[in-house]
Amino acid sequence: MTNPNEFNRKALLQQVLDQFRLDRDGYHGPSHWARVRVHALEIGQIRGADLLVVELFAFLHDSQRHSEGTDSQHGLRAAEYAASLNHTHFSLAGSQLDKLCHAIRHHSGGSIHTDETIQSCWDGDRLDLGRVGTKPHKDYLSPEGAKLIERAYRRSLQKKEPELAIEDLLD
Repeated sequence: MTNPNEFNRKALLQQVLDQFRLDRDGYHGPSHWARVRVHALEIGQIRGADLLVVELFAFLHDSQRHSEGTDSQHGLRAAEYAASLNHTHFSLAGSQLDKLCHAIRHHSGGSIHTDETIQSCWDGDRLDLGRVGTKPHKDYLSPEGAKLIERAYRRSLQKKEPELAIEDLLD
């Protein structure tokens, strides 16, 4: 398992934020990324996931959206963007980059994955569905993720910031 602190978080976040096209206060902006990060890292730690991949997923999975609504290609664009950033602010080995890109590319599909890292990423994203008024369903989460539904849903509805907001990570 890779330590999630082994990358230039501040520089990566600044680059991602600088090119982000949507309203930063929207459904798919930095507050969402921060909640995904908190949920996915918690689940990933329990599941033995690659925490570096999990954290990078949180910051990159919605970074290439063109709209808050339907944008069927955003995962593909974000996976390509993630691959283009490898060896700049982070360095992933081939299998790590493959997992990151797969998780990003397919995060909106609703599938369950047997890989602990990919599913931890997807769980983190799905647990924040409350931000759009949808309660996550256990059938689309790992058993570890399903245990967090109520807490995550309350957090999303209250728009309560996670322990560390994205802006706090830039300091």
